[in-house]
Parts: sequence; C-alpha cells; structure tokens
Amino acid sequence: MELWLISLLRAAWIAGTLPILVATIPCSRLSSFHGLLLGFAKRGKIMQSSSKKFTLPQKFFGHFYVLAVVWTTFLLAATWIYAYRTVPMVSKPFHYSTIANQLAGGSHIFSWLKSHSTPVEYRYSVWRSVFLLLLMEVHVLRRLYETIYVFNYSPSARMHVLGYLTGLFFYTAAPLSLCCNCIPEVYKFVLNGVAEFIVKGKSRMPAMEIDWWEFVIPLVKLGWLQWIGAAIFFWGWIHQHHCHAILGSLRESREQVDEYVIPHGDWFKFVSSPHYLAEIVLYSGVLVASGARDVTVWLLFVFVVANLAFAAAETHRWYLRKFENYPRNRLAIIPFVY
Repeated sequence: MELWLISLLRAAWIAGTLPILVATIPCSRLSSFHGLLLGFAKRGKIMQSSSKKFTLPQKFFGHFYVLAVVWTTFLLAATWIYAYRTVPMVSKPFHYSTIANQLAGGSHIFSWLKSHSTPVEYRYSVWRSVFLLLLMEVHVLRRLYETIYVFNYSPSARMHVLGYLTGLFFYTAAPLSLCCNCIPEVYKFVLNGVAEFIVKGKSRMPAMEIDWWEFVIPLVKLGWLQWIGAAIFFWGWIHQHHCHAILGSLRESREQVDEYVIPHGDWFKFVSSPHYLAEIVLYSGVLVASGARDVTVWLLFVFVVANLAFAAAETHRWYLRKFENYPRNRLAIIPFVY
C-alpha cells in the first residue's frame, strides 16, 4: 500500500506542476495554452465578474479549509496516537514485571514487542510526520479563521470550478504527503482499533492511559532541522496573517462591489502578492522540517511555488493595468527577483 500511495501522490504533484511550467515558457505557440490555464487559475478581482460560466462564488474558499481542518486533524490524531502506542521514543526501564504485565494483557504483548524492536530511524520518521502535521494543522486552522472573520468576499467575486477542485485536491493530498511514509501502518492501526471496538464494545475496551510527557517529549527530541523549519514556517505564517489582515481591511463590508485600492504595509512594500510569498516561505519551513530528503514533500513544495508564482504574475499585471500610480518598484512575488 505504501509504494502505490507514494507513487500516486508523486504522480499527482507532477501532473499538477507540469502544465504550469509549460505555460510559463515564453513561446508564441504556447500562448493559447497559457491563456487556457490562466482562465482556470483566475479568481476574485482578476476574473471578470461577467464570466460566470463554470464558476463558483469565491467565498467557497471556506470549503477548502473546512476539509483541510477535518482531514488534517484526523491524520494528526491517528498518527500521533499510533506513534505514542507503537513507536515510543522515550524508553522505559526493562523489568520482569513489565513482561508479566504485558503477558497478562494478552494480544498487547505483540504491540509491546514491536515497539521495542522498531528501528530508530523509523521511529524518528513517524514522529517527524506528527511534527509536520502539527505545522499543517496550525496553518489550516488559521486559514479557516481568516476565511470566516478576516476576508469580506465580494458577492461578484468568482473562481473557476477547476480551481475549486484543485483546492480540494490540494488540501486532501498535502497533509497525506506529510505522513505518507507511515500512513499504511497508521491505517492498519486505526482499522484494528475499530475492529476491536466493534467486537468488544465500548464497555470492554481497555482504557487508554496517556503519559503526557511521553506523548509530547518525542517532538522536542527530534532534532535541530525540525526547529529551524518550524522557525521558518512561523515567520511565513505571521507575515501571511498580517498581509491577509491588510487585504481584508480594504473591503469594509461584503456589499462593496468592484471597489479596489492599492494595499500597503508589511511585505506589500516589496511585492504585489506577499501573502503568496509568505505561503512559499511557510512551506519551505515544512520542507526543512521534513529533513528535505523526501521526494514527495519536495514535489509538494515545487507545486506550491509554481502555482503561486503563476497566479502572482497575473495579479501583478492586473495591478499595473488597474492603477496608473501603482508602485513601480514592486515585483510580482519574489523581492528583487520576480
């Protein structure tokens, strides 16, 4: 299961990235393809309000984050409990009484033996997945909050239905990509727990006792790469929230239609889409926290960069066409570069 899942995720990220890379090639023969892909990517202010064919209200963005919160929370809870029960990183002292207690527990002796024979590298990879899912959880919770309380989407703001489906795909595949190396074992663990619950019933299920020290301390013991990655992640996370707050403040009410002003403040002094830049920064933090050795996480990151850079370029062109006094020192998404 692990191999086909990883292969499927990698193929999906490549399939999503290649068309964007092809569309950015400066070739007149590809101009129609570029326009087609741009039509799928347009949303909000850069999509003409008259173009309603195959479109949905932009406020449906909230669906992405509801899905992301539910799905990421489930994966995080399942993976964390699996890591705690099956691959603990806090070793307990060896006692004959421990063996006796485990033998008295019947089938639990097998999970106990497995947890003490699991390679150290695998234990670290599982707890690293928990760490990455925690970062993702913090991200999508904030995005859901902003969708509800920060952004005032115009009633005329639209997005293409393929853009909507891409968003649903992304927030399903991205959390899965962060734990794909251990998700088959997590799946079996959850399945066995559900089967045991069905057979025994709630009253006969063993009580789950959690030692909170052992539940949390493995995350602290992971390594310096994870904490550097987390620092980069929160740097982007904070700036994205500031930029979203600036964008949200430009529209005082949801009833305002087609009234736009030039945003200022934070990273807007450098680029036209600093919220996209911040998204790239926070996902680069996730990449560093993963150890930067997983091809699947790399492909996820490349998709994020390609997708946001493509959208930012069109947003920048829109600003230049819309405002004659638009700051000429601003670039699209990468300060001083692009």
